[in-house]
Amino acid sequence: MVKKVAVLTSGGDAPGMNAAIRAVIRAGIHNGMKMYSVFEGYKGLVEDDIIEVDRTFVSEILMRGGTILRSARLPEFKEPAYLKKAADNLKSHGIDALIVIGGDGTYRGANDLSKYGINCIAIPATIDNDIDSTDYTIGFDTCLNTIVQAVDRLRDTTSSHQRCSIIEVMGNKKGDLALYGGTACGVDLILSREYYPDMNEIVAKLRHIRMNRARHALVLVSENLVPDLNEFAKTITEKTGFATRVEVLGRLQRGGSPTATDRILAARLGVQAIDVLVKGLENQAVGIVNNKLVSNPLEEALKMKKSSGIELINVISTLK
Repeated sequence: MVKKVAVLTSGGDAPGMNAAIRAVIRAGIHNGMKMYSVFEGYKGLVEDDIIEVDRTFVSEILMRGGTILRSARLPEFKEPAYLKKAADNLKSHGIDALIVIGGDGTYRGANDLSKYGINCIAIPATIDNDIDSTDYTIGFDTCLNTIVQAVDRLRDTTSSHQRCSIIEVMGNKKGDLALYGGTACGVDLILSREYYPDMNEIVAKLRHIRMNRARHALVLVSENLVPDLNEFAKTITEKTGFATRVEVLGRLQRGGSPTATDRILAARLGVQAIDVLVKGLENQAVGIVNNKLVSNPLEEALKMKKSSGIELINVISTLK
């Protein structure tokens, strides 16, 4: 029976991480477990920055963005010496299981650590929505709403100056922020890894908008997709006649108070992570599929591939 459980956050911060921390700690205490917090992710594990906490530790954090446990990247964590040190530190506290909250890199770190006798449970929290064993990740909805608000504001000034605005959003290797954000805002073009018209189609679309006396055009682009956005904008200006500007939303997409959707998702997944331990399961990744809570073996979860945004791409194609 699991008696002592630690929790950490790792990788890029995501709105709702605090809500997940709160859910894990309070659900654990509810089930008679002693709960521990690890500060600064896997770096904190290696440095033994681990303390026992009670339910008051997570009071008044539900609405806060970021993570009270802080986060740090530790590329060396895949090395055996670091993994063994982390495992030894957990065992020295008598900790039976570790719950990690984060994205793909966090999952891989947990999977590696599980080989050293640590029962690891992973909760998906990343604005990129790039964990394939779950439909949605904590932080995605809040980030999406931030993008929608930013694009709506940019629409006002773009329209006033009759410009084409190229707006870069985050997403890493997954285009969900661009696909969902572009659909929600009704932009003229969306460029992502899953939906990327060729340059001739892009120019033809924007030229058609320009020739039909439209006052502006909005193009939403996933990060790291176009090698040089300024050159891309220059080409559009030369071939369409639009005065074109590049807007990079950057890290402002990470911050802010989590939406109700992310708070509820974090609460459900936090309780699910503890329930998995109560049931005696080991090395699992929890998630939500078709609005139902699921868990999969961590190693299998890392191999899963979901067809990102296929239905949404059909919607976009119909409405373009």
